[in-house]
Amino acid sequence: MGAVRPRRVAPVYVIGAGPGGLAVAALLGRRGVPATVLERGDAVATSWRSHYDRLHLHTIRRWSGQPGLAIPRSYGRWVARDDLVRYLEQYAAHHDLDVRTGTEVCRVDTGDDTGPDGTRWVLGTVGGDELPAGTVVIATGYNHTPYVPPWQGRETFTGELRHAKDYRNLAPYVGRDVLVVGTGNTGAEIAVDLAEGGAGRVRLAVRTPPHIVRRDVAGWPSQGSGILLRRLPTTIVDRLSARVASRTVPDLADHGLPRPQDGLYTRLLRDHASPVQDVGLIDAVLSGRVRPVVAVAGFDHAEVRLVDGSVITPEVIIAATGYRRGLEKMVGHLDVLDERGMPRVSGGSAVAPGLYFAGYRISLGGSLREAGIEARRIGRAVRAEIRSRQPH
Repeated sequence: MGAVRPRRVAPVYVIGAGPGGLAVAALLGRRGVPATVLERGDAVATSWRSHYDRLHLHTIRRWSGQPGLAIPRSYGRWVARDDLVRYLEQYAAHHDLDVRTGTEVCRVDTGDDTGPDGTRWVLGTVGGDELPAGTVVIATGYNHTPYVPPWQGRETFTGELRHAKDYRNLAPYVGRDVLVVGTGNTGAEIAVDLAEGGAGRVRLAVRTPPHIVRRDVAGWPSQGSGILLRRLPTTIVDRLSARVASRTVPDLADHGLPRPQDGLYTRLLRDHASPVQDVGLIDAVLSGRVRPVVAVAGFDHAEVRLVDGSVITPEVIIAATGYRRGLEKMVGHLDVLDERGMPRVSGGSAVAPGLYFAGYRISLGGSLREAGIEARRIGRAVRAEIRSRQPH
């Protein structure tokens, strides 16, 4: 009788070499499950490399590293963009991860062999390859596809209109009249960067007044409060955060930034809108260097019409209007997304046998900390699933 041949185990693929994808692959490896990371860019952390120059994390170094390797202390408390990229390169090397760059997955289909150790999924790439897989973890990022609203008359605008993803630094805007649209963290920080660096005029278009929080108070980071409060009922967190804001953030209503009507945690859970970490916006608004205006209604050549009927004529508009997940083309046909294009299940449980999503949840504790938590959950779930399919 010949030796019994081990049963085939189809490959495990992680799509996306950002913090979440790398952490999932590392923890799978530690559990004896080799995984290959597929990355559309030419290096890990593609999205982080393209962020604006002055970016620093709004979460502290201690709570931003991924499992199995801490961010070096030499990178400081608030880690700069380039240092985070360097850390993620170190992370991939430290865990000896198999990262295949230049491989963009455009579609995930069900496989022909749905047996216990067979091909549950087939990944189609832009290059035309088809990769059979037993387990797939999609970690392409919450901020994936830039979104610019379909403003009326947008195509007639004679000035310069660009998405915030294309903003690097203030050099091209010195002395120019700039309108930043969007009051999330990106829009707020770009507006401050422009004001501090010498733009001729900086206005900030506000559709929904944001919750503004101090990045830290007396040395205690707002992230720490988020970690402590995240499991409390929403109404309690809303009341506590409003009380803290009333004591630490001045009322900017007379300057065009009234306090929000909805609670901080309510908005985060309902709208996925994170609070704005103050890195200079409050002072810039109080000093008049950044002037809030109401939301954009439409365009008429050089003119920008605002919802209150007023008209302004900025030379440049930077649309910090967010991103979409961009998952529809990849998995929209699998009935795993909700009406907003978000995964129906993510962060630890499979949405379908052998299919997981990582990095699509917003947390008061910070996205990088959440990435590590989700990676641990997915690592355990995938290992348990693979074991359940193996013969006993």
